[in-house]
Amino acid sequence: MRLSRTAVALVTLASLSPALRPASAQTAPAPVAPPAATPAATPASARPADPVLARVNGSEIRMSDLAVLAQNLPEEARQLPPAQLYPQLLDQAIDGKALVALAKKDKLDAIPDVARAMTLAAERTLQSALVSREVGPSVDEAKVRARYDKDIAGKPGEEEVHARHILVPTEELAKKLIGELKAGGDFATLAKANSTDPGAASGGDLGFFKATDMLPEFSTAAFALKPGQVSETPVQTRYGWHIIKVEERRNSAAPTYEQAHDELRQAMISEGITKLLAGARTQVRVERFNPDGSPVKATDGATPPAPPSPVAPAKPPAAAPAKPPVKK
Repeated sequence: MRLSRTAVALVTLASLSPALRPASAQTAPAPVAPPAATPAATPASARPADPVLARVNGSEIRMSDLAVLAQNLPEEARQLPPAQLYPQLLDQAIDGKALVALAKKDKLDAIPDVARAMTLAAERTLQSALVSREVGPSVDEAKVRARYDKDIAGKPGEEEVHARHILVPTEELAKKLIGELKAGGDFATLAKANSTDPGAASGGDLGFFKATDMLPEFSTAAFALKPGQVSETPVQTRYGWHIIKVEERRNSAAPTYEQAHDELRQAMISEGITKLLAGARTQVRVERFNPDGSPVKATDGATPPAPPSPVAPAKPPAAAPAKPPVKK
């Protein structure tokens, strides 16, 4: 298998620094080695750790540069034998240097938009390096495990309820159905006959859900009911009027470490970045300006007006009919 030069080189780095990628997403860079040495070659013990492999107009290409290219290749490409992958990566590195040299010769780096993009790319690289250095060590596996043991392990899971509901368009109809239920009507039968919810065919059954799974007003009413109870008054949400019946209540099992790992680690990363940003802000002087260029007075206390849109606003699509499920 031979990769096209473009396929080998044009693989972008993930926006998150490798040190902060989830462990499950981290892959070791493919080994990159030059073709097997001949008997006359320099002994391995005498080779430099990061040898120069080529120069393009005096700009060096080292083994570490190829390692970076290899790390960002698709999985299939990383499986190629090193002796096959090495010359292709080296060609790519040489091609890249040649393109940069030509671009600089034509002074493309002096074009304002190009210069701005280069500056932004350099800033993003520095931001990523700082986040990796400051936050990366705080989210290694040992610390994620410790956070799991402290906050999650051995503790009961969230409370859940198993409920049914009947959704109707008016409060009057909801009150009428509540009256029928009090008179002995069957909830599932009335749901099948009257509810506009897609789950009407199953008697309005919503299964088990957590409070955060549903709209707040619906959850508040549902979690206030005991098993077997029906809401005494209709519950209004943006979808209409609901009658709720709770079938069961339970505490869900706490998630395993494997189940909680990625979400927990991401939360720790977010906390670390928030703390880093707060500290960074204290070390810089910030001046704000309004869209017209006038300075924002620190004592104004007013939020500056939104800048004008650089493009004409798109015509909003026709409103689709509101779907009645109560889940967020």
